[in-house]
Amino acid sequence: MSTSSFLSGSRFFGLLVLVAGFVSACSGESRSKATANTADASSTPVEFSVKTLNNGLNGPWGLSFLSDGRMLVSQKPGRLLLLKADGSFEQTISGVPAVVDSGQGGLLDVLTLQEGADTWVVLSYSEAGKGSEAGLAGTAVGRGKLQGAALTEWQVIFRQQPKVAGNIHFGSRLVLNKDGSLFISLGERGQDSTTSPNKEHSQNIAKTLGKVVRMRPDGSAAADNPAWPTGAAQHLYSIGHRNPQGAALHPDTGELWLVEHGPQGGDELNRVVAGGNYGWPLRSYGCPYGSPVGEACRIGGGTHAPDFIEPVATWVPTSTAPAGLMFYTGDKFPEWKGQAFIGALAGQSMWRIQLNEGREVARVRMLDNLNERIRDVRQGPEGWIYLLTDSGKLLRLER
Repeated sequence: MSTSSFLSGSRFFGLLVLVAGFVSACSGESRSKATANTADASSTPVEFSVKTLNNGLNGPWGLSFLSDGRMLVSQKPGRLLLLKADGSFEQTISGVPAVVDSGQGGLLDVLTLQEGADTWVVLSYSEAGKGSEAGLAGTAVGRGKLQGAALTEWQVIFRQQPKVAGNIHFGSRLVLNKDGSLFISLGERGQDSTTSPNKEHSQNIAKTLGKVVRMRPDGSAAADNPAWPTGAAQHLYSIGHRNPQGAALHPDTGELWLVEHGPQGGDELNRVVAGGNYGWPLRSYGCPYGSPVGEACRIGGGTHAPDFIEPVATWVPTSTAPAGLMFYTGDKFPEWKGQAFIGALAGQSMWRIQLNEGREVARVRMLDNLNERIRDVRQGPEGWIYLLTDSGKLLRLER
C-alpha cells in the first residue's frame, strides 16, 4: 500500500489519497484488484478489478466501439485493428492513409459514426508534406466508409496549417458533438517557446497550430462557429492550446472539455467555450524546462485571468502528461457517475476528478500500481471502463 499527495494548482487544494492494490493471476489472465478510497461526497470505497483483454498491441493510441460491441483500435505505426468484443484480434483494416510514424506522430485517434446503414471511420494522423512542404508534417483528419475489412471512399477533410518541422505535439482527439459536428484538438507542434513566448503560433488565428477546430464530418463548415477577425483560419473554435491529447463532451452540459500537456508542470483540464483563448504560450502554471521546481518560474506568472480562461484543474509542479478523457455515464459504477477519468503518461496512472458546477472538488490517483502509461480511456457500451496503454495492452475495469 502506498500513500501519495496530489496537488491541483494554485486555485485548488491538494488531496491525500490512499490507493491499495494487488496483482493476481487467474486462468492465465493478468488482473489487478484495487480499492480506491475517495474524498468525494459518498466516500464509499469502490472495489473493482482490471482485466487484460489484449496484450499484443503495437503502440495503441485510440479506441472506438462499433454498434455490435467490437472495437477499432488505432496503432501509432499506421495500422487500424478490428478487435472482437472480448478484445481479441479479428482483422486488420485496409485503406488507412500513410502516416509519419516519428516521435509523437503516427496514426492517432479513431472515431466511428453511423449515417443510415453506413459506418464511417474518422481518423486523425500525422501527414507528410509534399512539394514545397516536403520534410514537414502536420495533423490531418480523414474519413472512409467501413466495408468489410476495408476503408473505402477515403477523403481528407482537414489539414493543419502550416506544416512544420519536428515530431511532437500533434494532438489530436476527435469528438462528435451532439449536433453532429466534429471537434478536432490540435497541438502547436512544439513551435511555441517557453522562454520567449509570443503570439506567432497558438495565439495566431491565421494558423491552426494549438487550436480546437469544429466542422461537419464531411469537412464542410459548421454554420454557427465563433466569428473571428478577418484572416482567421477556417473552422476555428478556440485558441491558445499546447498539446490536447484528451477530449470529451460533458454529459450534462454538452460542452467540450479537454486535457492538455503543459511544459514542466502546468498540465490542464479545460472547459472549452466557443471563441475561448486558453493562454498558451503567454500563460501557464508550468515552467520552462530545467527551471528550479517552484512557482517563481511560472510562465507569465501562471494566472490566466483576466486575459485568458483559467483551467478547471492543473497538475503542478511536475507534469502527469494527461492523455484520454472520459466522463462516466454508465451504471456499472454508479458511485462514479458524472466524474472525469483521465489517463496519464508520465504519471503512469489514471486520475478520477469529481466536479461540482464546473469546478474541481476532489481528485483521486488510480492504477498507479500497474506502472502503465495510460494513453486512452473509454466507456464501453455495457458500462465498463476500457484503457489503452503504451505497452500494448487493452484493459477493462470491471466488478
